[in-house]
Amino acid sequence: MDEAAGFLYFSIMQKRQRDCAPARKRGNNQEIRRTTAGRKHVPVFSLYGEEAVERATDFVHIEDIRTRSEHYGWQIGSHRHHGLLQTVFVRRGRVTAKIDNATFALKAPCLITLPPSTVHEFHFSTDTVGQVLTIAHTLFRGRKDTAENFATTLFAVPRAAALTRTEPAVPRMQGLLDQIAAEFRERNSGASDMLEWLVAAVLLLIARLHAADHDLDAAASVRADIFNRFRTLVEAHYLEHRPVAFYAAKLGVGTGRLNRACRAAANCSAFDLLQDRLLLEARRKLTYIAAPVSLLAYELGFDDPAYFWRFFRRRTGLTPKEFRQRGT
Repeated sequence: MDEAAGFLYFSIMQKRQRDCAPARKRGNNQEIRRTTAGRKHVPVFSLYGEEAVERATDFVHIEDIRTRSEHYGWQIGSHRHHGLLQTVFVRRGRVTAKIDNATFALKAPCLITLPPSTVHEFHFSTDTVGQVLTIAHTLFRGRKDTAENFATTLFAVPRAAALTRTEPAVPRMQGLLDQIAAEFRERNSGASDMLEWLVAAVLLLIARLHAADHDLDAAASVRADIFNRFRTLVEAHYLEHRPVAFYAAKLGVGTGRLNRACRAAANCSAFDLLQDRLLLEARRKLTYIAAPVSLLAYELGFDDPAYFWRFFRRRTGLTPKEFRQRGT
Protein backbone atom coordinates (compact mmCIF):
# COMPACT_ATOMS: atom_id res chain seq x y z
CA MET A 1 0.00 0.00 0.00
CA ASP A 2 1.03 3.66 -0.20
CA GLU A 3 0.15 4.79 3.29
CA ALA A 4 3.46 6.51 3.99
CA ALA A 5 2.72 10.19 4.30
CA GLY A 6 3.88 12.34 1.43
CA PHE A 7 3.19 15.99 0.80
CA LEU A 8 0.43 17.75 -1.08
CA TYR A 9 1.24 18.68 -4.65
CA PHE A 10 -1.21 21.56 -4.40
CA SER A 11 -0.41 22.79 -0.87
CA ILE A 12 -3.33 23.83 1.31
CA MET A 13 -4.18 26.50 3.88
CA GLN A 14 -5.94 25.74 7.13
CA LYS A 15 -8.88 28.00 7.94
CA ARG A 16 -8.01 30.63 10.55
CA GLN A 17 -4.38 29.50 10.67
CA ARG A 18 -2.10 32.24 9.35
CA ASP A 19 1.36 30.78 9.90
CA CYS A 20 1.52 27.29 8.41
CA ALA A 21 4.86 25.52 8.26
CA PRO A 22 5.95 25.02 4.62
CA ALA A 23 5.83 21.52 3.23
CA ARG A 24 9.15 19.74 2.94
CA LYS A 25 10.22 18.89 -0.58
CA ARG A 26 10.35 15.24 -1.55
CA GLY A 27 11.81 15.71 -5.02
CA ASN A 28 10.04 15.63 -8.34
CA ASN A 29 6.44 14.64 -7.73
CA GLN A 30 6.39 12.68 -10.98
CA GLU A 31 8.88 10.16 -9.66
CA ILE A 32 7.50 6.82 -8.53
CA ARG A 33 9.48 5.72 -5.52
CA ARG A 34 10.70 2.16 -5.02
CA THR A 35 11.49 0.30 -1.82
CA THR A 36 14.06 -2.45 -1.44
CA ALA A 37 11.17 -4.92 -1.69
CA GLY A 38 10.57 -3.76 -5.26
CA ARG A 39 7.39 -1.86 -4.50
CA LYS A 40 6.34 1.15 -6.53
CA HIS A 41 4.11 3.61 -4.70
CA VAL A 42 1.42 5.96 -5.90
CA PRO A 43 2.49 9.04 -3.91
CA VAL A 44 0.02 10.32 -1.32
CA PHE A 45 0.33 14.09 -1.11
CA SER A 46 -0.77 16.02 1.97
CA LEU A 47 0.52 19.09 3.76
CA TYR A 48 0.85 17.91 7.34
CA GLY A 49 1.00 14.17 6.83
CA GLU A 50 -1.73 11.57 6.59
CA GLU A 51 -2.96 11.72 10.15
CA ALA A 52 -3.20 15.52 10.26
CA VAL A 53 -5.15 15.73 7.02
CA GLU A 54 -7.69 13.21 8.28
CA ARG A 55 -8.30 15.38 11.34
CA ALA A 56 -8.42 18.67 9.46
CA THR A 57 -11.89 19.97 8.65
CA ASP A 58 -11.37 23.45 7.22
CA PHE A 59 -8.77 23.19 4.49
CA VAL A 60 -9.10 25.34 1.37
CA HIS A 61 -6.45 26.06 -1.25
CA ILE A 62 -6.34 27.38 -4.79
CA GLU A 63 -3.45 27.41 -7.22
CA ASP A 64 -2.91 28.41 -10.82
CA ILE A 65 -2.20 25.40 -13.03
CA ARG A 66 0.85 27.02 -14.62
CA THR A 67 2.52 27.73 -11.25
CA ARG A 68 3.21 24.09 -10.55
CA SER A 69 2.81 22.31 -13.87
CA GLU A 70 5.27 24.42 -15.85
CA HIS A 71 7.98 23.51 -13.35
CA TYR A 72 7.44 19.81 -14.12
CA GLY A 73 7.20 20.06 -17.89
CA TRP A 74 3.40 20.35 -17.75
CA GLN A 75 3.12 16.73 -16.61
CA ILE A 76 1.93 15.84 -13.11
CA GLY A 77 2.65 12.22 -12.29
CA SER A 78 0.32 9.66 -10.77
CA HIS A 79 -0.64 10.48 -7.17
CA ARG A 80 -3.62 10.79 -4.86
CA HIS A 81 -4.83 12.82 -1.86
CA HIS A 82 -6.56 11.40 1.19
CA GLY A 83 -9.40 13.46 2.67
CA LEU A 84 -9.19 16.13 -0.03
CA LEU A 85 -11.57 17.00 -2.87
CA GLN A 86 -10.16 18.67 -5.98
CA THR A 87 -11.71 20.62 -8.82
CA VAL A 88 -9.57 21.37 -11.88
CA PHE A 89 -10.98 24.12 -14.10
CA VAL A 90 -9.18 24.64 -17.43
CA ARG A 91 -9.95 27.98 -19.07
CA ARG A 92 -7.58 27.69 -22.02
CA GLY A 93 -5.52 24.90 -23.54
CA ARG A 94 -5.86 21.14 -23.33
CA VAL A 95 -5.46 18.46 -20.71
CA THR A 96 -5.13 14.70 -20.83
CA ALA A 97 -6.23 13.32 -17.48
CA LYS A 98 -5.78 9.75 -16.35
CA ILE A 99 -8.21 9.07 -13.51
CA ASP A 100 -7.80 5.60 -12.03
CA ASN A 101 -8.11 3.42 -15.16
CA ALA A 102 -9.84 5.92 -17.45
CA THR A 103 -8.17 8.49 -19.73
CA PHE A 104 -9.84 11.75 -20.80
CA ALA A 105 -8.58 14.14 -23.49
CA LEU A 106 -10.30 17.48 -22.97
CA LYS A 107 -10.16 20.89 -24.59
CA ALA A 108 -10.90 24.08 -22.64
CA PRO A 109 -13.19 25.03 -21.13
CA CYS A 110 -13.45 21.85 -19.10
CA LEU A 111 -13.97 20.77 -15.53
CA ILE A 112 -12.59 17.80 -13.56
CA THR A 113 -13.75 16.83 -10.07
CA LEU A 114 -11.84 14.29 -7.99
CA PRO A 115 -13.03 12.56 -4.80
CA PRO A 116 -10.48 11.76 -2.07
CA SER A 117 -8.03 8.91 -2.76
CA THR A 118 -8.63 8.96 -6.53
CA VAL A 119 -5.41 8.13 -8.37
CA HIS A 120 -4.88 10.74 -11.06
CA GLU A 121 -2.27 12.29 -13.33
CA PHE A 122 -2.33 15.21 -15.75
CA HIS A 123 -0.58 16.24 -18.96
CA PHE A 124 -1.36 19.87 -19.82
CA SER A 125 -0.61 21.69 -23.06
CA THR A 126 1.95 24.47 -22.61
CA ASP A 127 -0.66 27.18 -23.21
CA THR A 128 -2.94 25.94 -20.43
CA VAL A 129 -4.59 28.51 -18.20
CA GLY A 130 -6.73 27.44 -15.27
CA GLN A 131 -6.95 26.77 -11.56
CA VAL A 132 -7.07 23.89 -9.10
CA LEU A 133 -9.31 24.23 -6.08
CA THR A 134 -8.63 21.86 -3.17
CA ILE A 135 -10.88 21.51 -0.13
CA ALA A 136 -11.23 19.09 2.77
CA HIS A 137 -14.05 16.64 2.21
CA THR A 138 -15.38 17.57 5.66
CA LEU A 139 -15.53 21.32 5.02
CA PHE A 140 -19.33 21.46 4.83
CA ARG A 141 -20.12 18.43 6.98
CA GLY A 142 -23.00 19.03 9.37
CA ARG A 143 -24.32 22.11 7.62
CA LYS A 144 -28.07 22.20 7.14
CA ASP A 145 -28.00 24.06 3.83
CA THR A 146 -27.58 22.68 0.33
CA ALA A 147 -23.77 23.07 0.23
CA GLU A 148 -23.15 19.75 1.98
CA ASN A 149 -25.67 17.94 -0.21
CA PHE A 150 -24.16 19.26 -3.43
CA ALA A 151 -20.61 18.55 -2.26
CA THR A 152 -21.65 15.00 -1.41
CA THR A 153 -23.31 14.46 -4.78
CA LEU A 154 -20.67 16.12 -6.94
CA PHE A 155 -17.75 14.22 -5.45
CA ALA A 156 -19.40 10.82 -5.17
CA VAL A 157 -17.50 9.70 -8.28
CA PRO A 158 -14.77 11.33 -10.42
CA ARG A 159 -15.98 13.53 -13.28
CA ALA A 160 -14.26 14.94 -16.35
CA ALA A 161 -16.41 16.99 -18.69
CA ALA A 162 -15.94 19.48 -21.51
CA LEU A 163 -18.00 22.67 -21.31
CA THR A 164 -19.29 24.89 -24.09
CA ARG A 165 -17.85 28.38 -24.32
CA THR A 166 -21.36 29.78 -24.56
CA GLU A 167 -22.35 28.15 -21.26
CA PRO A 168 -23.28 31.11 -18.95
CA ALA A 169 -21.77 29.33 -15.97
CA VAL A 170 -18.25 29.40 -17.45
CA PRO A 171 -17.50 33.13 -16.92
CA ARG A 172 -19.19 32.96 -13.53
CA MET A 173 -16.95 30.06 -12.57
CA GLN A 174 -13.92 32.03 -13.68
CA GLY A 175 -15.05 34.99 -11.61
CA LEU A 176 -15.64 32.95 -8.45
CA LEU A 177 -12.27 31.20 -8.71
CA ASP A 178 -10.54 34.54 -9.24
CA GLN A 179 -12.23 35.84 -6.08
CA ILE A 180 -11.14 32.76 -4.14
CA ALA A 181 -7.57 33.27 -5.40
CA ALA A 182 -7.63 36.91 -4.29
CA GLU A 183 -8.94 36.05 -0.83
CA PHE A 184 -6.44 33.24 -0.47
CA ARG A 185 -3.56 35.45 -1.56
CA GLU A 186 -4.40 38.55 0.45
CA ARG A 187 -5.80 36.88 3.60
CA ASN A 188 -7.58 39.98 4.77
CA SER A 189 -9.83 40.10 7.83
CA GLY A 190 -12.65 37.59 7.46
CA ALA A 191 -10.89 35.77 4.62
CA SER A 192 -11.67 32.35 6.07
CA ASP A 193 -15.40 32.97 6.15
CA MET A 194 -15.29 34.55 2.70
CA LEU A 195 -13.40 31.54 1.32
CA GLU A 196 -15.98 29.13 2.69
CA TRP A 197 -18.82 31.17 1.19
CA LEU A 198 -17.13 31.39 -2.20
CA VAL A 199 -16.29 27.67 -2.25
CA ALA A 200 -19.95 26.87 -1.52
CA ALA A 201 -20.92 29.10 -4.46
CA VAL A 202 -18.50 27.22 -6.74
CA LEU A 203 -19.97 23.87 -5.70
CA LEU A 204 -23.50 25.11 -6.32
CA LEU A 205 -22.49 26.38 -9.74
CA ILE A 206 -20.86 23.06 -10.63
CA ALA A 207 -24.01 21.31 -9.46
CA ARG A 208 -26.03 23.39 -11.92
CA LEU A 209 -23.71 22.31 -14.73
CA HIS A 210 -24.49 18.69 -13.89
CA ALA A 211 -28.17 19.26 -13.18
CA ALA A 212 -29.18 17.70 -16.49
CA ASP A 213 -27.65 14.41 -15.40
CA HIS A 214 -28.58 14.41 -11.74
CA ASP A 215 -31.84 15.46 -10.15
CA LEU A 216 -30.69 17.22 -6.99
CA ASP A 217 -34.03 17.30 -5.21
CA ALA A 218 -34.48 16.38 -1.54
CA ALA A 219 -34.88 12.66 -2.24
CA ALA A 220 -31.79 12.64 -4.44
CA SER A 221 -29.82 14.42 -1.72
CA VAL A 222 -30.77 11.73 0.79
CA ARG A 223 -29.72 9.01 -1.63
CA ALA A 224 -26.47 10.85 -2.28
CA ASP A 225 -25.80 11.07 1.45
CA ILE A 226 -26.34 7.31 1.85
CA PHE A 227 -24.07 6.66 -1.11
CA ASN A 228 -21.34 8.97 0.18
CA ARG A 229 -21.39 7.39 3.64
CA PHE A 230 -21.33 3.96 2.03
CA ARG A 231 -18.22 4.90 0.03
CA THR A 232 -16.54 6.02 3.26
CA LEU A 233 -17.35 2.70 4.91
CA VAL A 234 -16.15 0.80 1.86
CA GLU A 235 -12.76 2.54 2.08
CA ALA A 236 -12.46 1.39 5.70
CA HIS A 237 -13.64 -2.21 5.27
CA TYR A 238 -13.34 -3.42 1.67
CA LEU A 239 -10.30 -5.57 2.45
CA GLU A 240 -12.42 -7.44 5.01
CA HIS A 241 -14.76 -8.78 2.28
CA ARG A 242 -17.88 -7.89 4.27
CA PRO A 243 -21.35 -8.58 2.82
CA VAL A 244 -23.67 -5.76 1.72
CA ALA A 245 -25.82 -6.37 4.81
CA PHE A 246 -22.89 -5.35 7.01
CA TYR A 247 -22.72 -1.93 5.36
CA ALA A 248 -26.49 -1.47 5.36
CA ALA A 249 -26.58 -2.15 9.10
CA LYS A 250 -23.77 0.33 9.71
CA LEU A 251 -25.72 2.95 7.75
CA GLY A 252 -29.00 2.19 9.48
CA VAL A 253 -30.82 1.38 6.22
CA GLY A 254 -32.06 -1.76 4.51
CA THR A 255 -30.07 -3.45 1.77
CA GLY A 256 -32.75 -2.51 -0.77
CA ARG A 257 -32.47 1.18 0.06
CA LEU A 258 -28.69 1.02 -0.07
CA ASN A 259 -28.84 -0.62 -3.48
CA ARG A 260 -31.25 2.04 -4.77
CA ALA A 261 -28.89 4.78 -3.58
CA CYS A 262 -25.97 3.09 -5.33
CA ARG A 263 -27.89 2.63 -8.56
CA ALA A 264 -28.97 6.28 -8.53
CA ALA A 265 -25.42 7.54 -8.00
CA ALA A 266 -23.31 4.97 -9.85
CA ASN A 267 -25.76 2.87 -11.89
CA CYS A 268 -24.74 -0.37 -10.19
CA SER A 269 -25.51 -2.36 -7.05
CA ALA A 270 -23.76 -2.04 -3.69
CA PHE A 271 -22.19 -5.48 -4.25
CA ASP A 272 -20.80 -4.39 -7.61
CA LEU A 273 -19.31 -1.28 -6.02
CA LEU A 274 -17.63 -3.43 -3.38
CA GLN A 275 -16.25 -5.70 -6.06
CA ASP A 276 -15.14 -2.74 -8.18
CA ARG A 277 -13.31 -1.16 -5.24
CA LEU A 278 -11.49 -4.41 -4.52
CA LEU A 279 -10.67 -4.77 -8.22
CA LEU A 280 -9.37 -1.20 -8.38
CA GLU A 281 -6.98 -1.88 -5.48
CA ALA A 282 -5.92 -5.14 -7.12
CA ARG A 283 -5.09 -3.29 -10.34
CA ARG A 284 -3.15 -0.67 -8.42
CA LYS A 285 -1.10 -3.29 -6.60
CA LEU A 286 -0.43 -5.28 -9.76
CA THR A 287 0.68 -2.08 -11.50
CA TYR A 288 2.75 -0.44 -8.79
CA ILE A 289 3.97 -3.29 -6.57
CA ALA A 290 6.54 -5.74 -7.92
CA ALA A 291 5.61 -8.61 -5.62
CA PRO A 292 4.31 -12.14 -6.29
CA VAL A 293 0.62 -12.34 -7.11
CA SER A 294 0.07 -14.75 -4.23
CA LEU A 295 1.41 -12.18 -1.75
CA LEU A 296 -0.78 -9.45 -3.20
CA ALA A 297 -3.78 -11.77 -2.95
CA TYR A 298 -3.26 -12.13 0.80
CA GLU A 299 -2.82 -8.36 1.16
CA LEU A 300 -6.17 -7.94 -0.59
CA GLY A 301 -7.88 -10.16 1.97
CA PHE A 302 -8.13 -13.37 -0.06
CA ASP A 303 -7.49 -16.55 1.91
CA ASP A 304 -6.59 -18.45 -1.25
CA PRO A 305 -4.57 -16.94 -4.15
CA ALA A 306 -6.49 -19.19 -6.53
CA TYR A 307 -9.73 -17.47 -5.50
CA PHE A 308 -8.13 -14.10 -6.19
CA TRP A 309 -7.06 -15.37 -9.62
CA ARG A 310 -10.65 -16.42 -10.41
CA PHE A 311 -12.06 -13.13 -9.04
CA PHE A 312 -9.71 -11.04 -11.16
CA ARG A 313 -10.30 -13.02 -14.34
CA ARG A 314 -14.08 -12.94 -13.84
CA ARG A 315 -14.05 -9.14 -13.46
CA THR A 316 -11.49 -8.28 -16.16
CA GLY A 317 -11.26 -11.22 -18.57
CA LEU A 318 -7.52 -11.40 -17.82
CA THR A 319 -5.43 -13.27 -15.30
CA PRO A 320 -3.33 -11.14 -12.93
CA LYS A 321 -0.22 -12.20 -14.85
CA GLU A 322 -1.75 -11.23 -18.21
CA PHE A 323 -2.78 -7.88 -16.75
CA ARG A 324 0.79 -7.17 -15.69
CA GLN A 325 2.23 -8.28 -19.00
CA ARG A 326 -0.07 -5.96 -20.94
CA GLY A 327 0.89 -3.06 -18.70
CA THR A 328 -2.79 -2.12 -18.40
